[in-house]
Amino acid sequence: MIVGINASRARSGGAVSHLVGIITEIDWIENSDLEIHIWTHKGLSKKLPSHPFIKLHISEAFEQSIVKQIIWEKFILPRELKKYKCDILLNIDAGSVARYSKMVTMSRDMLSYEPGEMDRFRFSVEKIRLILLKYIQNSSLRASNGVVFLTHYAGKVIQESCGKLRNVIYIPHGVGKEFLLAKKADHFNLLLKKTVDILYVSNIAPYKHQWNVVRGIANLRSKGFDVRLTLTGGGHVDSLTGSQRKLDEALEECDPNRKFVKILGYVSQSDLPQILCSADIFVFASSCENMPNTLIEAMSVGLPIACSNRGPMPEVLKDAGVYFNPDCPISIANSIESYLKDELLVHNNAINANQLSRNYSWERCSRETFAFLRKVNKLKKYN
Repeated sequence: MIVGINASRARSGGAVSHLVGIITEIDWIENSDLEIHIWTHKGLSKKLPSHPFIKLHISEAFEQSIVKQIIWEKFILPRELKKYKCDILLNIDAGSVARYSKMVTMSRDMLSYEPGEMDRFRFSVEKIRLILLKYIQNSSLRASNGVVFLTHYAGKVIQESCGKLRNVIYIPHGVGKEFLLAKKADHFNLLLKKTVDILYVSNIAPYKHQWNVVRGIANLRSKGFDVRLTLTGGGHVDSLTGSQRKLDEALEECDPNRKFVKILGYVSQSDLPQILCSADIFVFASSCENMPNTLIEAMSVGLPIACSNRGPMPEVLKDAGVYFNPDCPISIANSIESYLKDELLVHNNAINANQLSRNYSWERCSRETFAFLRKVNKLKKYN
């Protein structure tokens, strides 16, 4: 089987990790007949493994304007796929406009679908982009011979918009072995600690609610709990949404002298395992996710987790965490407080979260993905 993979516009952390994970963990004994052609940009190509049956294709169009990238994807990619006699195309993102006779598409973006989440964005170019993206994604999913959803929750919500799809499969992301192998601190003696360190890893965006977490921590301190918060994550969309302004206002209101809130900013993926291990409690306050990668990473290092009750988070964390309303600082504070008062809850949730995380491996993700491609490739009828 000759597989073409469209990763020409894959730049988000989740898309990059996903492609690197499934390609790195291919079982070449089981897939001895496999040949893979990947169309990707220079940055991602450097992260992919070298193998005789993996061919990388890089075009100057991938570094040009989004319009030129879309034109290439729509008109040039199908010709390239035929040139290399690809049996099937895998789009690693539903925002693709590429079409092919046999095609599988992955869905990884929820913002355009989650009820109420786009209302958090002011009328802007970003909001218009999300509206257009919804129509593009729906078209791509309907045109596909098979669709990969990362969670059952995402599959349910998205199909309420685009209609019931054929040949749907649910294949979650994996988690890097560096998280499972990281040297873990003792998270089970919080009642004995003078100061409890709380960590939230996320970029700043309207649905991430860092400002509510800051106010929740301030509430705990007002009750006499000595807790500190570290916020770390990548870039933000402040100019479009006011998210950074909301965070700044919360910091000025609750901690103007930065006595208990520390902001690290961007942290490389290689440094993240030890940063997670140095925390006592992990907070995940997002209200919109397709697949919560950082939540799974925190689970894998065995942290007790206070988690948003929205989206697919309960599907992933199950009963191994305490949940809160991410729009309510008091709810956030109460969930963290439950850990500060109950050592057994800390122990049980940390252990159970770590055990659950072992269901999320790149080996499994890779095996199930290529098995699904083979299944779709054998279908007799195509679009």
